Amino acid sequence: MNNFKSHFKFNKHERSGIFFLLLLIAILQGVYFYIKAKPFNEESKVVVDALVQSQLDSLRLLALKKDATKTFSFNPNYISDYKGYNLGMTMEELDRLFTFRKTGKFVNSVEEFQQVTQISDSLLKVISPSFKFPEWVQKKKATKTYSKIGLKKAIRLTDLNVATAKDLRVINGIGEKLSERIIKFRDRLGGFLVDEQLFDVYGLEPEVVQRALLQFKVIDSPSIQKININKATVKEMSRLVYINRNLAERIVSYREQNGAFDSLDKLLNVDSFPKERIDRIKLYLTL
Repeated sequence: MNNFKSHFKFNKHERSGIFFLLLLIAILQGVYFYIKAKPFNEESKVVVDALVQSQLDSLRLLALKKDATKTFSFNPNYISDYKGYNLGMTMEELDRLFTFRKTGKFVNSVEEFQQVTQISDSLLKVISPSFKFPEWVQKKKATKTYSKIGLKKAIRLTDLNVATAKDLRVINGIGEKLSERIIKFRDRLGGFLVDEQLFDVYGLEPEVVQRALLQFKVIDSPSIQKININKATVKEMSRLVYINRNLAERIVSYREQNGAFDSLDKLLNVDSFPKERIDRIKLYLTL
């Protein structure tokens, strides 16, 4: 009992210490409740350094760009239902494009795409920057521009499929060697189907082709036996100028693993397929 009472006995210094401790606690409690009841006013708000804030904004924008969906260029001739839906096209607009493509024709400009699909100006303005037409289309446009500017008098056109090596040598840039090469390439093809195949002749510069096409055009295209891509063997497929044996083997291998092609555009899924020449290759194939 005496020990218990001893815990409550303090000398003068101890009592003073306890008093100041209680006083400090009371002051801190008062300050806490005062601040809680009266928050900071507008003048007491923390001001963030402008430089730091700009750096934070830059990091935030960079993060948003990384998360943003990337938009890739594409050939509008090969828009699928899913792609068209994501672009905002209606089924009627897509059907007009599909019907046009079934005739074997291609849209080769933004204006022609709108004419075929009849999409609105506002939608065309949004999606047309992503259009990417084949390289030969751009070259064809360049040829037309050249002919309008540089042609001072009418030039008689000669059928590219009946022109002789001697005829071709009238073009500046086509000598004996290149003229013979053009004839050999034409014979391997069985005749040019479109003017742009002249760009595929090895060693023939684009500007020389442009000059040649001012005087030579495919007037009468040959009749060809198209290759059935779902039935042709490697040997049969590799007879086509644009398909070598290795590519033919990859096409057949893809067909065996994934089943018959339901569209010639599915050839783009074949490993190392020359995408830039798909339009040319499709001229010789069928399903």
